[in-house]
Amino acid sequence: MARADQARVVIVGAGPAGLLLSHLLALAEIESTVLECRSRDQIETTVRAGILEADTVRLLTETGASTRVLRDGARHDGIELRFNGEGHRVDFMGLTGHGVWLYPQHEVLKDLLSTRLEQGQDIRFGVTVTAVHDGDRPQVRATDTDGSELRLECDFVVGADGSHSAVRKAVTGSATSGHFREYPFAWFGILCEAPPSAAELIYSNSEHGFALISQRSPTVQRMYLQCDPELDPEAMSDDLVWEELQRRVAPHPLSTGPIFQRDVLRFRSFVASSLHRGHVALVGDAAHTVPPTGAKGMNLAVADVLVLARALRALLLDGNATAINRYEQDVLPRIWKAQHFSWWMTQMLHRTPDASEFDRLRQHGELSSVVESEAGRRYLAEAYTGWPRPTDEALAVV
Repeated sequence: MARADQARVVIVGAGPAGLLLSHLLALAEIESTVLECRSRDQIETTVRAGILEADTVRLLTETGASTRVLRDGARHDGIELRFNGEGHRVDFMGLTGHGVWLYPQHEVLKDLLSTRLEQGQDIRFGVTVTAVHDGDRPQVRATDTDGSELRLECDFVVGADGSHSAVRKAVTGSATSGHFREYPFAWFGILCEAPPSAAELIYSNSEHGFALISQRSPTVQRMYLQCDPELDPEAMSDDLVWEELQRRVAPHPLSTGPIFQRDVLRFRSFVASSLHRGHVALVGDAAHTVPPTGAKGMNLAVADVLVLARALRALLLDGNATAINRYEQDVLPRIWKAQHFSWWMTQMLHRTPDASEFDRLRQHGELSSVVESEAGRRYLAEAYTGWPRPTDEALAVV
C-alpha cells in the first residue's frame, strides 16, 4: 500500500464551516487540507439562502475572509410577522442594537473559496471520503474523481461535510446516531425576476399555510410557500404559485415576475449523539441541522468553528488538550438554544396537516402575545440576531 500523504489537520467539507475553519487555522499558522466531493463550480452555483448575524459579518470582515458582504449584502434591522391579514414589525435595532445581513450562503462560499485559494489553501475538489480511522495519527481514506484511492494521515480530522457526513460515524459510531425530528411539511422556494415586495423579510401565518417573502437583489426575489414534502417543484404553474403566495400574505401586494428557479426544502432537526471523540470532531451541519425558519444554520456553524479553532490552536501549538476535551460541552448549550428557537418559530408560523381550528386560533394567540409584548418581541429579536459569543482577540473576534 502506498505511503499516506501527511497533513496537520484534515477538514472534510468545503462548506462555510470547513472553509472558515481553514481560514482561522491559517491565521494561527496551522496548515490544513480540505477535501470536498463537489467541484468548485457546483459549490458556487448551488443557490442557498443566507441571513448572517452581525457577529458573523464582523468575523468575516475583520479576519479578511470577506469584505464583499459589506458591499453586496443588505442590512436588515427587523422583520415583519404577519397574521390575521395584518403586519407587525419586530424592530431588531431598537430592541437589541443589532441587525442582520441578507447575504446568501453561496456568496459567502465564493468569498471564502477565493480567499483561501489565493492564500495557497490545499483544497482538493472531487474527493469523496470513504472512511475515517481515529488513533494517535488519524487516517482518512478517500477516492478522487477518477476512482483512485487516497490516504491521508494527520494530527486531527474535522467533519464539516454536511448533514450526510461521512465523518460522523468515526465520532458517534453510527452515521445516524443522535436526536432527530422530521416535520410534516417543507418549503417550496422560488427565485424570480422582480423588484423587492418589501424592504424586510415577511413571515406570514395564514389559514392556507406559511409564506416567507425575502429578497436577493434589486431585481431578484426569493420566496417560499409551505408545502407537502413530496411536492414536485414543477407541478405548479407560475400563475398558481403567485396566486398562492398572494393569498397567504394578503392584502400585502407582491411584485411578480418570471420564475427561474424552483426547489423543495425539507425540514429536519438533528443533533449528533456526540460531537468529539479522540482526534475527530464535528462542526456545522455534520453536527446538527435546524429548520430554516429561525435563520440559525450558518450562524450556528460559525459559532462551532470559533470554539473548535481556539481548541485546535491550544492543542496543536501548545499541546494543551483542555479546550478540545471541552468542545462538546462548550458548544451544546448554544446548539440546543438554536434548536428551540428554530422549533418555536416553525410551530408558531406553520399549519400542520392535522391542525384544527383550535390550533389555528391558539397560534394567533401566541403571535399576539409576541408582538404585543416588548418582552416577547425582545426574545425573538435577541434569538434572531444572535446570542453573545465568547471573544477571542487573537482571531479578531469582537
